Amino acid sequence: MSENTELTQTIIGAAYTVLNKLKPGLDEKLYERALIIELKKQGLTCENQKRFDVHYDEHLIGTLIPDLIVEGTVIVDTKVVTAFTESHVAQMLGYLNITGLKTGLLLNFKYAKLGIKRISN
Repeated sequence: MSENTELTQTIIGAAYTVLNKLKPGLDEKLYERALIIELKKQGLTCENQKRFDVHYDEHLIGTLIPDLIVEGTVIVDTKVVTAFTESHVAQMLGYLNITGLKTGLLLNFKYAKLGIKRISN
């Protein structure tokens, strides 16, 4: 089992709480903000829109800004999409590579049943 299993389960539980209160189909940012509130109520630290410089051959080529980092170890990306695509997975793998973190969660708030995809690097 992953070192972040308990934390990811807590994040997923908080996401279910948010979905049950707000209901499906709203804007992604609304779920992100509500999730931050819910996670902070549980005593977890959350950094939203933290910036990471991206370098290539020692040259700064841009900035990466993941939605949310919980407890400094799990990247959370909120979505409102029909289904997760390879593009979503690839983006999360890129986030994990650049940040050096090991675990990412894609959370889909489109439907009454929360969509969950856990990605490990």
